[in-house]
Amino acid sequence: MRGIVSIAGYVPHHRLDRAEVAAFHRTDGGRGTRAVAGHDEDTTTMGVESARLALRSAPGAPPSTLWFATATPAYLDKTNAATVHAALGLPAATGAYDFGGALRSATGALGAALDGSGTVAVVAADVRDGLPSSADERAGGDAAATVVVADGSDDRPVLAELVGRASVTDEFVDRWRTPGDRRSRTWEERFGETRYVPLGAQAFAAALASAGRDAGDVNRVAVTGMHARAVRALGRRLALPAGVLADDLSATVGQAGAAQPLLEMAALVEAAAPGDVVAVVHLADGADALVFRVTEARAGWHPARPVADQVAVGAPLPYATFLAWRGMLTPEPPRRPEPARVSASAAWRSEAWKFRFVGSEDRTSGAIHLPPARVSMDGGAVDDMVPVERADTVATVATYTVDRLAYSPSPPIVFAVLDFDGGGRFPVELTDVDADRVQIGDRVEMTFRRLFTADGIHDYFWKATPVRTRSGS
Repeated sequence: MRGIVSIAGYVPHHRLDRAEVAAFHRTDGGRGTRAVAGHDEDTTTMGVESARLALRSAPGAPPSTLWFATATPAYLDKTNAATVHAALGLPAATGAYDFGGALRSATGALGAALDGSGTVAVVAADVRDGLPSSADERAGGDAAATVVVADGSDDRPVLAELVGRASVTDEFVDRWRTPGDRRSRTWEERFGETRYVPLGAQAFAAALASAGRDAGDVNRVAVTGMHARAVRALGRRLALPAGVLADDLSATVGQAGAAQPLLEMAALVEAAAPGDVVAVVHLADGADALVFRVTEARAGWHPARPVADQVAVGAPLPYATFLAWRGMLTPEPPRRPEPARVSASAAWRSEAWKFRFVGSEDRTSGAIHLPPARVSMDGGAVDDMVPVERADTVATVATYTVDRLAYSPSPPIVFAVLDFDGGGRFPVELTDVDADRVQIGDRVEMTFRRLFTADGIHDYFWKATPVRTRSGS
């Protein structure tokens, strides 16, 4: 049996209220919220966060292959999957490859993983932009998701078995974006609807036929795509029983492009019971439909951070801040020099520390050093260290300061000295926090972020973010 052995979504903490956008521009379409990537997030960092959650719930050996799909990559030419690979601490023998450029990339990568062999982590992420007041600005959303695919075994059971899949492709111009252009362009809505609805219905019917099932056997179906009108129309055309059509998260997260079908799949599997049949239909240059049967292993699987919980704890973001983060508005920055580009050679030499947050532990005294050191601070032993990972370790704020002068794309900067559970102290920047609400004793966890970009080079490292529960605490 081959299928999903773990799955997770990642939804950024910030939410933009569409009503605020509508009020600012004096337009309609102001209901619900959309998820917004932080000023220090991009598709790579979000992909890392979703993969960390998925691998945390995936027993057994690490993936033998990593595929990263996005329509908005942080780099061209350079492999973005290599950065994800480094942040996850995967073995050098694990291949890392990009599936990029199109909204259909993630479902294509997932289909290839399901058809293949070995353990494959399919990571998808997207940041959706649009001109101020545009439909894309309102309807878009930022998110990521990771699906770990493998053949089932006693120590790594399949949570959701693939029972049917179908794809149909048609060449027509509905949505496009030329290289170097941040915004997408779209054709007249009615044309896209006339193409997508029959294609989606055809793919769904073919997937059910290959599964030996009919629509009445399916417990939940999610229809996704950037063409909102076609998504709604296909949902009606499928004529599903009441309660079967799933929430497409458009009212809370928005449409996250290439990542949306995997994010929807994560939400479906997390909410499913053993024996349920769930399906996702994704509309992009045709249609892809995947049908899964949730297995008995679901009863013993505990998602690290369910999508529903992440949706519930979002915090409001002012529209002006959103525009500044997106580069649509340029406020006066702190009057301090911007950072110089990071050294490629220095970054390579400190890869374990920079990308995986690996410190060192003195074999004799047990003293933990962050960053790693050659000479122990307790006893002075030299070169007698073992690596110690702290990326997944919770910490406590020992003290902090709010810096309103240092350069930041989103001042002020909150720096804190953290004491890690099990040992280790390190000063680090906090993110996704209200500077006025930080307190000594706060519990935080590490998150992979982008510090800055200089000369086109992204400087990635770790920051800390508050540990949040569904209640928001």
